[in-house]
Amino acid sequence: MTEHFTGSFTQQEAIPQDGIDAALEVLQHGRLHRYNVVEGELSQAALLEQEFAAQTGAKYCVAVASGGYALACSLRAVGVQPGDAVLTNAFTLAPVPGAIASLGAKPVFVGVTEALVIDLDDLEAKLGQAQVLMLSHMRGHLCDMDRLIAMCSAAGVKVIEDCAHTMGALWRGVPSGRQGLIGCYSVQTYKHVNAGEGGFLVTDDEEVAARAIMLSGSYMLYERHLAAPEPEVFERVKYTTPNVSGRMDNLRAAILRPQLRDLETQVARWNERYEVVEAGLADTPGLALVPRDDRARPVGSSIQFLLLDWPTDAVTDVIARCAKRGVELKWFGGAEPAGFTSRYDSWRYAQADRMPASDRVLSGIVDMRLPLTFSRDDCALIARIIRGEVSAVWQSL
Repeated sequence: MTEHFTGSFTQQEAIPQDGIDAALEVLQHGRLHRYNVVEGELSQAALLEQEFAAQTGAKYCVAVASGGYALACSLRAVGVQPGDAVLTNAFTLAPVPGAIASLGAKPVFVGVTEALVIDLDDLEAKLGQAQVLMLSHMRGHLCDMDRLIAMCSAAGVKVIEDCAHTMGALWRGVPSGRQGLIGCYSVQTYKHVNAGEGGFLVTDDEEVAARAIMLSGSYMLYERHLAAPEPEVFERVKYTTPNVSGRMDNLRAAILRPQLRDLETQVARWNERYEVVEAGLADTPGLALVPRDDRARPVGSSIQFLLLDWPTDAVTDVIARCAKRGVELKWFGGAEPAGFTSRYDSWRYAQADRMPASDRVLSGIVDMRLPLTFSRDDCALIARIIRGEVSAVWQSL
């Protein structure tokens, strides 16, 4: 009998009860705006920033309206101007080059390897073209961060890390986002904690933090932040930093605080599910699994595999056959953007030279979410379905 999967690839777990209770308390007192507090009250947003800074080991944290806002705010905070070049990954999602373009800056794309990380040789060759690298840890894959930081430091290039897919991940025991100047995170529904939408940025640089708080729309209420620089730092930047409002509100902060306390437990659960799928796909003819660096502790909230050098119609056949059996796969090799699966040549607001080696990798990337609503048995079933359909198409080539 042919097996079918009947679960949803977009269904998240419920918000924990203590998050619901905290949200109801905010709704009942009505003070949703982060600076709307009564005498002696600490806002949910300020407490969230303090807790996330401690969790990541950062001095400063700013909670904002989205992960994309965190990226653009970071670029503004380090002084990127219209017309400036900013290095970034060729394999990423649209909000990353979108943040660069939103400032009138120009993305300069760096290649991707078969490990789905930024090509450090290509990066080294392009370091002289920009003063900022917006590094996307796309789909949770961490490159050799020691080499990358050493290269960028020697070249005077500031590193902003896009950690939308690596909240909770570690590089040599240190939280992802803490290797560069700034780490940016997303708390959109499909990320590792769920506020529907929202984001953070963390840094140890006091002026970057002060500018980010002013940019986010603090007006002159920056003393109501707990994970912020001293008031004299704001005195240096407050008259020259524009307000580009993008604050997080207390309702989302209330929902997030309990989830962040449970993040380590959730990371372990994701990685268990990832390992089941990975084991089920091992040694599938024609399918290449993506290697992970032993120095990294990833978060397996999605899994990718490569159908390298397959004809386009064969890849699309695999995806269609899996879909008929209830398994939702995404492909980054399509000529046209589909949902979130776009490529560097899709973003026509940014000029880009062709990168044949990267094009070969991108044309073979197949992607799948692993929500925590899946059981281990679900993951084993999904792997059997993918394995069967890939093998059937491979045998016909």
